[in-house]
Amino acid sequence: MMPAAVAPLIDFMIPTTRPDTRVRWSLIAWLFAISAVAYLDRVNISIAGQFMASEFHLTTQQLGALFSAFVLGYAVSQAPGGWLADRLGPRVVLALAGVWWGLFTSALTLFNGHVANLLAILIGLRFALGIGEAVMYPASNCVIAAWTPSAERGLANGLIFAGVGFGAGVTPPLITYLMVNYGWRSSFWVCSVLGLAVGVIWYVVARDTPACHPRLSESEAAFIRAGLPPAATKIKLPWSRILTDRNILVVSFSYFCYGYTAYIFFSWFFIYLNTVRKLDLKSSAFYSMLPFLAMASGSAGGGWISDRLSRAYGKRIGRYIFAALSLAAAGLFVAGSTQVSSASLASFVLAGGAGALYLSQSSYWSFSADIGGRSAGSVSGFMNMCSQFGGALTASATPAIASAFGWTASFLTAAVFCIAGACAWLLVKPQLNEISADSAGRALANPPRTPIAR
Repeated sequence: MMPAAVAPLIDFMIPTTRPDTRVRWSLIAWLFAISAVAYLDRVNISIAGQFMASEFHLTTQQLGALFSAFVLGYAVSQAPGGWLADRLGPRVVLALAGVWWGLFTSALTLFNGHVANLLAILIGLRFALGIGEAVMYPASNCVIAAWTPSAERGLANGLIFAGVGFGAGVTPPLITYLMVNYGWRSSFWVCSVLGLAVGVIWYVVARDTPACHPRLSESEAAFIRAGLPPAATKIKLPWSRILTDRNILVVSFSYFCYGYTAYIFFSWFFIYLNTVRKLDLKSSAFYSMLPFLAMASGSAGGGWISDRLSRAYGKRIGRYIFAALSLAAAGLFVAGSTQVSSASLASFVLAGGAGALYLSQSSYWSFSADIGGRSAGSVSGFMNMCSQFGGALTASATPAIASAFGWTASFLTAAVFCIAGACAWLLVKPQLNEISADSAGRALANPPRTPIAR
């Protein structure tokens, strides 16, 4: 069983040659749902934050400190979270994470503006929530490495990260409705319940490896085994290798640049529309949805395109060049939005930038699963840690740059980071195990035909 929102998309996009069961895709679908809830828990404060700040007497800079606290907790826990997922398995780790999210999301509602040392307490709670959410994507990458043939990893990752756009996209109208009707605390309570629910469901439906799943058919198990990268990627990589590998370092720098740009949308976009572009609360909620819906479609579509290009032309084109072009396009959109006077049109231009940015998302995670193998959690954790440091920088640097030089300068800075990230992808060199996986992917996509007896 898989979430109804994802099943039709998978039916349309997966290769026509497939085994008689699709358990691997049901797990990807549930990871989509968990990803959506994780971002709902994360982004709700960017909507409710203004009302919470008013009650708690927080300045814009102090609210930015709360944003940064989450991202810092999230960032520093990426590599340990990936290691934990490699060691304990994604089933247990993601189930416990859902419980953690539920507890720390609701904890903010227990305080009022008269509590001593309130800012320090709120910063600590947001930092702790970041620690719990840090395991989400490294653990999902463990699922990708164990369950998904290399030729399908672009789409699989694209669908998982489409949950980011979907979760962040439904946040503005949902949180606005809850705040207007039931107060800002209600939005955190709803998010808390959803976090607990997805953790429990995941533990019931998931298994760490195909060999452990009772519903997996032998044909699907054989299909998965045939499409996994060669045995060289099935050994665990030492941290000394992860921290010195040229390709990992280059892609991690690119993901740092990616994270800087992405977090402008997650942290400041709603506030930018409401306070700078002077849109009212309901209009801000509507236009704030656009970038996140573009992220969802860009992520899934980018993964599908990346897989097709990789099978046809190899990963140099399908993963690396495609990601570079997507990031460059995102930079052009973000820079172009600063030249648009209409708030509504600027929102659509920025949505184009967000969609272009997320076209490249699956390339990062497919790369880390391919090169990481049994250490996919650790490799992707390190990579994502770099991205989150970029996000932490955005949370504090964006209002500082805007205060000193204006909001145009803040968005142009993000555009420069996009171009730098695009250039970094051009320095990545395919490795032997990736070339072998390319060949396997093309063989899976184009199985030999049995000659017709004459």
